[in-house]
Amino acid sequence: MIFNFNAAEVFKVGIKIEENGKAFYEKALKVIDNPEIKKLFQELAQEEVGHKKKFEELLGQLPPQAAESTVWDPDNETDAYIKMMADQHVFVGGESIETQISHLKNVKDALNLAINFEKDSVIFFLTIQDATDEAKGREFIGQLVKEEQQHLRRLTLELKKLG
Repeated sequence: MIFNFNAAEVFKVGIKIEENGKAFYEKALKVIDNPEIKKLFQELAQEEVGHKKKFEELLGQLPPQAAESTVWDPDNETDAYIKMMADQHVFVGGESIETQISHLKNVKDALNLAINFEKDSVIFFLTIQDATDEAKGREFIGQLVKEEQQHLRRLTLELKKLG
């Protein structure tokens, strides 16, 4: 079940990733004292909401064959597996968001953590894009990648400003 996800399954992962991202940025706000970074994290949390909506719309636009199972799944375990993948690899990484935030010592740590999570998102989506058979699904997944790359650029720019 690890390979050959259909596009619909990938968009469900995207939706979960955006939910996790929003939770991360909102919880990180409580420990950030830099007004510029606080504003950036507020904006990113809001963008995660918009991305989730966009991904839900894209999911709805997929042709019916993009939602067809690519593996035999008599027990409907695919959704649980996808949720687990999103939870384990992006915006959680094995520890709870709260635990990871509790380790932050300064705003640079917060930015570095956010950058690592955004990198994980990009890598995850690129990997899944390669494992998706349907051309339109790969195109839509490419849009997911661009959204996450934009977050990565903004975070990296702020980190460079701090020196």
